[in-house]
Amino acid sequence: MPIPLFNSIASWLLKKRYHQIELFLKYPGEVQEEVLHQLLEIAEDTEMGKKYGFASINSYETFRERVPMASYEEIEPMIERTRKGEQNLFWPTSIKWFAKSSGTTNAKSKFIPVSSEALEDCHYKSGKDLLCLYLNNNENSQLFTGKSLRLGGSKELYKDSGSFFGDLSAILIDNMPLWAEFSSTPSSKVSLMSEWESKLRAIIKESTEENVTSLAGVPSWMLVLLNKVLEETGKNHLFEVWENLEVYFHGGVSFNPYQEQYRKILPRKNFRYYEIYNASEGFFAIQDRNDADDLLLMLDYGIFYEFVPMDSYGTGEQLTIPLSEVEIGTNYAIVITTNSGLWRYKIGDTVRFTSVSPYRIKVTGRTKHHINVFGEELIIENAEEALKSICAKTGAEIMDYTAGPIFMSGKDKGAHEWIIEFRKIPEDLNYFTEFLDNALKSLNSDYEAKRYNNITLKMPKVHVARENLFYDWLKSKDKLGGQHKIPRLSNKRDYLEELLRMNA
Repeated sequence: MPIPLFNSIASWLLKKRYHQIELFLKYPGEVQEEVLHQLLEIAEDTEMGKKYGFASINSYETFRERVPMASYEEIEPMIERTRKGEQNLFWPTSIKWFAKSSGTTNAKSKFIPVSSEALEDCHYKSGKDLLCLYLNNNENSQLFTGKSLRLGGSKELYKDSGSFFGDLSAILIDNMPLWAEFSSTPSSKVSLMSEWESKLRAIIKESTEENVTSLAGVPSWMLVLLNKVLEETGKNHLFEVWENLEVYFHGGVSFNPYQEQYRKILPRKNFRYYEIYNASEGFFAIQDRNDADDLLLMLDYGIFYEFVPMDSYGTGEQLTIPLSEVEIGTNYAIVITTNSGLWRYKIGDTVRFTSVSPYRIKVTGRTKHHINVFGEELIIENAEEALKSICAKTGAEIMDYTAGPIFMSGKDKGAHEWIIEFRKIPEDLNYFTEFLDNALKSLNSDYEAKRYNNITLKMPKVHVARENLFYDWLKSKDKLGGQHKIPRLSNKRDYLEELLRMNA
């Protein structure tokens, strides 16, 4: 099919979907209620369905009372049974795909079930919706006159007892519909290569010859690839490599630390950035407006949402609420029920609503990845905002970072200890540290209270990481590429101690 004709047909089909999106924008509560009842009806004859009497659940309140919330550890035995061939345990259709996920860099892996319904009605539907929303906002787009440079996971798919597991991105690429394969680069063979550094070279070899109009991947790893492209080609910026490049679709980690570095290698004011929020467990939200910093929660992907206010999370007063009861500005832990058979599953992410008409969110961090040793409740969103403002003020550029506590010892007060790898080091590290401290105080009243007159916390301690410290750390754990992430904040010192030893 000629590319101009493909561009026209694809654009027309994607824009038709916008009318369906308008339905859940107008009736969000009704759409979510329908999703819940459909999931319960479909799974009522499964082992889970019979155990909790799905057939007689006719309201959200009954669902909340009868079905317990679950962490991965609590459902792992049932997942393992499914991986070994048993079916109809938590979802009626056969599940043979499992997305291998470690969250960050934990040695223990999770195997998240991926049903055929989730592939079609969530993951692939979301890919089309991302394009639909982008085209709806950019009428003159020439997206389909070229290809999307995708950077997926670097793990091959492994067969195990009749089931298959691998990075979610590898599963998606392996099952990709023809239209998506036709419009993407590199080839599936290269995309599924397991060795990260060989894969980079192969991607560059294939993709620099293509007319690339969009980029898609995790910001940290995409930046490594794009800088390598410039190094290999000897070009000054990416438009000298791909002149028709118009948008970068990104997700997986916060874009804030990388924003300025991308603007330097993509120096066009009309270049677009579109953020997504997806995980091994599902695809949840998409930026639906140009230049927005929040995401539209997608309500018709076969996922039912519940939320736990973080001020009660993990306590005896913990109570989940449906979407209709959320409030703007509150930090919530997300609980999901999905068309892969995850029932009231604690995904471990936290979000804050910026709007309830329609429902838009910002991802604020992880339920386990914060620092609250001294009651300061420092979350990833605070850290990202503080570092962004410091970089704007000092001209510093940050590649990666992590932070953890310095515990009290005797009469010594506690503090936060940071390891930051800079692309451009600040001229005065003491000024940078002071600015970091003040920025965190302005963003977080609990942190400010603990820092008042050094009552509990002393000034933070900042180490400058050597070049490639975080890359080498991930490489030592066989965690290069794909969905692997640096743990930003921790209540323990494990990550800090390992990195400090490597930084010596």
